[in-house]
Amino acid sequence: MNNIESLHRLTETVETAGADIAPTYIEYVQLAFAIATDCGEAGRGYFHRLCRMSAKYQRKQADRVFSNALATKHGDIHLGTVFHLAETAGVTLRKEEVMNSPAGTKGTAGAPRNFLTHTCARNKVGNDENDGNGEEELLPGSEPQHPLPTFPEADWPEFLKRIISYGKTAAQHDIMLLGALTALGSSMERYVRCSYGGKYQYPCMQCFVIAPSASGKSILSYIRLLVEPIHDQIRTEVAVQMKAYKREKAAYEAMGKERSKVEAPQIPANRMFLISGNNTGTGILQNIMDSEGTGLICEAEADTLSTAIGSDYGHWSDTLRKAFDHDRLSYNRRTDQEYREVKKSFLSVLISGTPSQVRTFIPTTEDGAFSRQLFYYLHGIWKWVSQFTDDNINLEEIFTAMGLEWKEKLDMIKAHGIHTLQLTVEQKEEFDALFSRLFSRSSIANGREMYSFVARLAVNLCRIMAEVAVLRALESPHSYQFKVSPASGFTPDKEIPTDNINDGIITRWDVTITPEDFKAVLALAEPLYCHATHILSFLPAVEISHRSNADRDFLFEQLGEKFTRAQLLEQAAAIGIKENTALSWLKRLTKKGVFISIDGKGTYSLARVRV
Repeated sequence: MNNIESLHRLTETVETAGADIAPTYIEYVQLAFAIATDCGEAGRGYFHRLCRMSAKYQRKQADRVFSNALATKHGDIHLGTVFHLAETAGVTLRKEEVMNSPAGTKGTAGAPRNFLTHTCARNKVGNDENDGNGEEELLPGSEPQHPLPTFPEADWPEFLKRIISYGKTAAQHDIMLLGALTALGSSMERYVRCSYGGKYQYPCMQCFVIAPSASGKSILSYIRLLVEPIHDQIRTEVAVQMKAYKREKAAYEAMGKERSKVEAPQIPANRMFLISGNNTGTGILQNIMDSEGTGLICEAEADTLSTAIGSDYGHWSDTLRKAFDHDRLSYNRRTDQEYREVKKSFLSVLISGTPSQVRTFIPTTEDGAFSRQLFYYLHGIWKWVSQFTDDNINLEEIFTAMGLEWKEKLDMIKAHGIHTLQLTVEQKEEFDALFSRLFSRSSIANGREMYSFVARLAVNLCRIMAEVAVLRALESPHSYQFKVSPASGFTPDKEIPTDNINDGIITRWDVTITPEDFKAVLALAEPLYCHATHILSFLPAVEISHRSNADRDFLFEQLGEKFTRAQLLEQAAAIGIKENTALSWLKRLTKKGVFISIDGKGTYSLARVRV
């Protein structure tokens, strides 16, 4: 393989990973000299493609730098420098495999090898021997062959629509919706609930947005502003309590011998709502307990939170799993024999990160944190998008104002007590039908690996329904005035005594979800499932391998319950999946009993419905 071919392969891999391999001017110049020395004028286009991953890229300036490199040349800088820059940026691939692999047929001794990035396969998919006539394709990079779906358009409650509207793309609309639901739901905590699986579920969720660098996920940072007023009020209260404590402590210490007759003042709990991820696992656990089990961890980089997971004594992953189920959290310190606990936890987590950070946060598919997350994969940028706007809006001011508005709504919710979602019989049946189908579908592409995710996705959607139902009910000017307005959003719990209702003593309310909102939330299930199957491909039980789970799932979903071999190959070609890969999948799934051959002549059907 010549230098141009090697540079072509390398450029495609870097683009797929969305990596900026020349973030500073020094590296920028090194990149120009390396390509100019070994590829000459033919390398100019690749130089531009590698440079444009940077937010600082300017075409004219890049042209001048490359022309200067061609004219002056720097004989001691070669193409190997480009590979080194790529590896430094997190794109791991070996120069010898790319530059020294002769052309050949795939599967032969001279075949070109797969080009690896930080999210690429490192072992054969499935680890099954002789699964197919050919070898399943292992894809470089983190992008799936078939674009992952975005959420269907819906008429969400007005407050959510305003938040979503500041996204510039369909994908940004989606992550703003997920971010808003996570943040607002975290503040509703114990005041909004629904009954599912024999227990009450509260709108406290864990959401992980994954995207290559500079893909637009930074817009999530504004979501934090929606709940900062809640955090600020709590911190102000703590500051006042600390001043009082210091005065009491000073007076206590001045008492001398008389101190034995009175109780020492107790330091107030260090309460907060926004819990820092730049902490130890034990520190986070203590913050949660000081805040009576409630809080939101909101971090722009998953690596920040991963330090807590790696703590020797943090047991953070255990905390994350228990918090999802609202379980009791506790710890015991041997040094001062201190035992602390909260009987119910209402922790929410909203984080974003790059594909390479996924495994650091969730080590394996066997880790229960995977099935508890709501994942969204934001694809990398492929063209320059201007960040200048004509309206000169200040998003920080806008979201700060919405945060103050939300705090007023939240105070009203808390003042009225507990709000419980009540689904109709028809809604429950429709919900079960969808998830029964999704559960069956998950077994086709991923065996048992996605079962727990689908089960917990159902829990998350129930929580979202409760949250959306409350947001919709609050739009009514007479939300709690059920006597005045028959169409009020809330009605007293059926177990509230009539006398209490007549006296206006109502601490529990029922809320229903409109048919439109019910269908809108239910429509999130399939896209979220597809995004999770793609993230699963980064996380095999033992070692990272890109198994194209999302593509496999999409292929067999398009084919339906009965298809022919010819239809399989036609559909695979239509979505860019190689023939050997599709046949390998079919043979493996037939071997496992998922599909059966009907006539022995190339017609297959789903063996059974799995529930």
